[in-house]
Amino acid sequence: MINVLWAGMFLIAAVAALIQTLRGDTEAFNLIIRAIFKSSQSAVEISLGLIGILSFWLGILKLVEESGIAGKISEKLTPLFRVIMKDIPENSPAISTVVLNMAANFLGLDNAATPTGLKAMEQLQEHNRQKDTASDAQILFMILNSSAITLIPITIFMYRAQMGASRPTDVFIPILLATSVSTMAGFISVALKQKIPLANKILLKWLFGFGIFIFLLAGGFYLIDSENRMVVSALLGNALLFMLICAVIVTAVYKRVKCYEAFVEGAKEGFGVAIRILPYLLAMLVAIGIFRASGILDMFTDGIRQLCIRFGGSGQFVDALPTALMKPLSGSGARAMMIETMQTYGADSFAAFCASVIQGSTETTFYVLTVYFGAINISKTRYALKYALWADFAGIVAAIAVSYLFYMP
Repeated sequence: MINVLWAGMFLIAAVAALIQTLRGDTEAFNLIIRAIFKSSQSAVEISLGLIGILSFWLGILKLVEESGIAGKISEKLTPLFRVIMKDIPENSPAISTVVLNMAANFLGLDNAATPTGLKAMEQLQEHNRQKDTASDAQILFMILNSSAITLIPITIFMYRAQMGASRPTDVFIPILLATSVSTMAGFISVALKQKIPLANKILLKWLFGFGIFIFLLAGGFYLIDSENRMVVSALLGNALLFMLICAVIVTAVYKRVKCYEAFVEGAKEGFGVAIRILPYLLAMLVAIGIFRASGILDMFTDGIRQLCIRFGGSGQFVDALPTALMKPLSGSGARAMMIETMQTYGADSFAAFCASVIQGSTETTFYVLTVYFGAINISKTRYALKYALWADFAGIVAAIAVSYLFYMP
């Protein structure tokens, strides 16, 4: 599917540019060529930019392994992973890395989520019999990652505050609800595909416990005065991250691990991982850049707006659709669309509110798929993209729905 999609972006962009040229727009092909150069440069910059943070977190993960923390986490969670990832053996180090990645996503800590996610994919690859084809466990992990629940969307709060929103954190509960729908849609669809027993007592216990945890934590956060929520969010996320690092180092010292040497050994992997993902990232970013430059997204949103008007529906959400359409393709592109919506309609407008909720409802699917599978040279992703896009669709629809419910002008 990804091969057809990738080639299709080029062909659709070519047809769109040709039509615009015939209509007298002499800049159409020029914009596409510019997009190719810009996207190629961005791919290199992203890969090089990842080297430092990848190296740091891979060093920390090495300490997690050497200190025995990984083994303890794996031991506690082995019963759950027997249910949801049946092809992963007991006490695999992949279990603890997957958990650390999910925790980073949960707290909105992107700088920690990507390195731990790449490491988890490498460890899951060790149990994969067909090295060029994604395993069931890798597909489930990728989809959970691309639709991961984010409790504290710090960056969205900050952008809303910078753009002058009177209540920057009002999107907190709507984002939590929308991203929960996205994650559950992705998990349930993959569970049905992989025949994971959803009625299993262990799985139900974890899902119920996690649901209660989110409810209590979200409720407590919501009780905080709206003016202080953003400060508390940033403080909580950053403090937890640094305390985690310190806890790992203290445990390693207690276990008499040679911390510096172990950290350096793990950090050495960062450069190799960043270089391996470059070709995959280049291919996808160029295709997305061309597709965006062709003007297809604008044509699509205009078409939806006309349909809404024709059938007498509310077309308010259409102004937020550029963010929704860009979100699976490009994180920076979706962020730019969200900011542009705030600038055009005002930070306190419904369009800006809805765009912010959409921005926090899902991850950047194509980026996650490209980077995670590219890092381990997997070319056959099977049904991963189809189910990830389904989770995106569910999250975006939920984001629009809860925006209508929660928006207060």
